[in-house]
Amino acid sequence: MSDQFSLLKTRRFLPLFLTQYLGAFNDNIFKSALVILITYATAEELGADPALLVTAAAGQIADKYSKPALIRKLKMTEFLVMALAAAGFAWGNIYFLMFVLFMMGTQSSFFGPLKYSILPDLIENKNLISANALVEAATFVAILLGTIIGGVFILKASGVLIISVLVMVVAILGWLSSRYIPDYNIAHPNHRVSFNFSSATWRLLRQVRPQTQVFNAILGISWFWLVGFIFLAHLPLYGQSILQANEDVVTLFLTTFSVGIGAGSLLCNKLMKSKIHSRYVPWGALGMGLSILFFWMLSPMGLEGDTLYGIDDFFDIPHGLYLLGLLTLAAAFGGIYVVPLYTILQTKSDAAFRSRTIAANNIINALFMVLASVAAIVLLGYLPDVASLFGLIGVGNILVAGLMWWRQT
Repeated sequence: MSDQFSLLKTRRFLPLFLTQYLGAFNDNIFKSALVILITYATAEELGADPALLVTAAAGQIADKYSKPALIRKLKMTEFLVMALAAAGFAWGNIYFLMFVLFMMGTQSSFFGPLKYSILPDLIENKNLISANALVEAATFVAILLGTIIGGVFILKASGVLIISVLVMVVAILGWLSSRYIPDYNIAHPNHRVSFNFSSATWRLLRQVRPQTQVFNAILGISWFWLVGFIFLAHLPLYGQSILQANEDVVTLFLTTFSVGIGAGSLLCNKLMKSKIHSRYVPWGALGMGLSILFFWMLSPMGLEGDTLYGIDDFFDIPHGLYLLGLLTLAAAFGGIYVVPLYTILQTKSDAAFRSRTIAANNIINALFMVLASVAAIVLLGYLPDVASLFGLIGVGNILVAGLMWWRQT
């Protein structure tokens, strides 16, 4: 574990690590603040996620030009977008802030293929598991902290000023850290970038499909985001309708989920001893499935009372402590499951095509999350409660684990 954290002392990793962490942190501060301002509407409901439109072009650009230079330009763009956000908060115009959210989503869509495709160029293969684990753990911590800080401060006295200054400062820090990312040779300088988004996306997916190991890794990662999306989107409903708990308890659950992902991600390197393989991936899926199934089975039914439980009373709920532990365990198995898949995606992709492969992964991830959203809406119309939806996800994970074992034999 000490060897793993020693990467944070190297110039080949620390600037990139800080850049991606600060970007995720800033993105979620802004999104959370905006969500609170528009009365708990979600960013997805605004139709503001441009990932499916621009990600294919982002992958092409990342392969054609210098990735460190592109990252620096994107971080400067982030500062300009956050300056617009500050103006929007001061103006109090929700529609303008929705436009800023679209711009932030576009910037994030371009950054996505860069942050994962650049790692194999900077980090030796023997350290890639460690690097991916640190990135994955930090990303979930950044999402959690950004969401909490944005939601807590925006409605307080001078909250708009605090959030406005904070997002611009974090953007500047991200740009400063990006300046220390080492330069290296361009992957595919002669590639012609197509901005016909639909044809570029289709061509991208066709090029990735024949690469069996890479495509299987993409499908596995997409399943992880499907599961994570359903849990993160429905934990507030679960807390209110099943546990009869207030927002503080929901935050506690979200915190343990993020901590679990981080712990599982960091444990990966110790389990895999820095060797890149997928042997633990089915075990991660099985562990997620069993933990989620027990989480569903231990969920209380028919709690009485008109008031919502707070954190002080939470452990009086039947099996409250066990539920918290099982959610943490499911998330930890999720980290063990997904980190090897990201590493396989990076190392088995052709270097000249790596950013476009990551872009294809992001597109399919987004499609799986859209599928998850639609499926959840339909299923909740037939299931007795949201806990049963989690039970189905647990069964799905067990089936995915079996499929992975079958494909490995």
